[in-house]
Amino acid sequence: MRIPCTGVILSGGLATRFHGRDKALMRINGKRILDRIYGVLKDIFDEIILVTNDPLQFLEWDLNIVTDLFDVRSSLTGIHAGLFYAEHPYTFVTACDAPFIKRELIETILAGIEAKTDIVMPETSAGREPLCAVYSKRCLLPAEQHVKQKKLKIQWAFRRCRIKIISEKTLRTKDPDLISFFNINTPQDLERAEQIAKKINR
Repeated sequence: MRIPCTGVILSGGLATRFHGRDKALMRINGKRILDRIYGVLKDIFDEIILVTNDPLQFLEWDLNIVTDLFDVRSSLTGIHAGLFYAEHPYTFVTACDAPFIKRELIETILAGIEAKTDIVMPETSAGREPLCAVYSKRCLLPAEQHVKQKKLKIQWAFRRCRIKIISEKTLRTKDPDLISFFNINTPQDLERAEQIAKKINR
């Protein structure tokens, strides 16, 4: 990797549609979602951070467990914590509910890192993907300012940052069906994930 980067997994959601069950620990085709994500990241990053407010659930994994620095539940708060604790100048951020994230797609995003770039973010026809993106340490201050002001929309927090977009065309060369961006928000998504897992034998 030309510029050192930390891998960050966000696991701070309330999971209200799953009665408070942590989505990272849910199983798809018999395998926990966090195992799936960790299995991909450990072959790419020499430092992996898990941001969670329930750290005791995750002691069996070989990663750095941290908690939010602010008592505000949001993805932006998690990104801030990951940036704060990361040893490297860049962090790749993913959510804990993306069971099919592909190494090849992550490496494509990482290849977009440049010294003067603050953020490398994929964009598809569905929009930008801020929870499958790279952030530099320079994003730490705007993230902190917006969390303190409870302005929690990620793209507003970083609107003045230098963002490099990875196009859908480029993304599809590594992930033709864009399954890296499939995440679990509802019980129906979990059922669909089971079908996908069986289809791709993962």
